[in-house]
Amino acid sequence: MRIYRRTVSSAAVVASICVAAFTDNANAQSAGSATLSVGWLHVAPQGDATPLTVETVGGVPVNQQLVGSGAHATSTDTIGITTEYYVTDKIGVALLYGLPLKVNLVGNGTLQKYGTLGSTTPMPPALDLRYHLFSAESKFRPFIGLGVNYTWFTQVRATNSQFITDSFGPGGSAHATLSSSWNPVFELGANYAITKHWSVGASLNYIPVKTNLTLYGQTAMGTQIVSKSTLRLNPLSVFLNVGYTF
Repeated sequence: MRIYRRTVSSAAVVASICVAAFTDNANAQSAGSATLSVGWLHVAPQGDATPLTVETVGGVPVNQQLVGSGAHATSTDTIGITTEYYVTDKIGVALLYGLPLKVNLVGNGTLQKYGTLGSTTPMPPALDLRYHLFSAESKFRPFIGLGVNYTWFTQVRATNSQFITDSFGPGGSAHATLSSSWNPVFELGANYAITKHWSVGASLNYIPVKTNLTLYGQTAMGTQIVSKSTLRLNPLSVFLNVGYTF
């Protein structure tokens, strides 16, 4: 009888611990809660640029395409940050952003010999509506997201001196601009709750970003040369993170 009572008591303790553990995780990501996630963000552009077209020389229309010219943006890494508010147990509104990152523009085709042509710092915050699968009590919760992004570019620079000299002559100079744009965001991801408040997560998102590159060149004699290209960045981003739910 004494052994039986000890067995029952031990089982009761184990059951209590399991219930407590389950309760601690219950409703972690439920309506009214918010999660802050921070981690490694890898951004990998998938597109490239159309051939550079010289539009004007000294204000006179030319519209001459430099056949075979092209470029692509390089991959980069930064610290990503996401904040999400759960409107219901399954629907959340997330703000996706990251610390400023630097992207290099590298020549393709006839411009490949120059290597890096220039660089820029894109700013691509996004607002996302997420739908989470499974219940709020589940530790593992996949989600799908659809949102909108606004991308603008700062510190757009033409940095390759040899390219500038070959294009605009000795003593020439150049600067560039990239247009801003609104774009859709497509996202897949999942979170795994370690405790009620702490979780780890991973997500993959795709943003079809297109920007217009305008290259303003000037020869040593002061002649203005304006060239344009369309650059499709189309970044595929991987975000690995640790989150805390309030």
